[in-house]
Amino acid sequence: MNKDLSNLKKRELRKKAYLLKPFVLIGQHGLTDAVLAEIDVALSAHELIKIRIRQSDKNLRNAHCIKIKEQLGAIVIHQIGFITVLYRPKPTEH
Repeated sequence: MNKDLSNLKKRELRKKAYLLKPFVLIGQHGLTDAVLAEIDVALSAHELIKIRIRQSDKNLRNAHCIKIKEQLGAIVIHQIGFITVLYRPKPTEH
């Protein structure tokens, strides 16, 4: 998904995500295939999710976000500290 969201839509999604609890925790083993699969399932079910990336290196956290974005077609709505909010709209069926 290369389509960018408007700032207004991102703001609305950030508001919705505020009360969410993190669905997925990326721990000491990093972003494995199993973790990617779990994020994919959560995005398919909920569209908007929070994940927690427990890495002390900010560059590594950003690299994980880029990998998720590229492999799953998700949009990073917000990233602060260890928390990242991801969005992927459900495909429309014709």
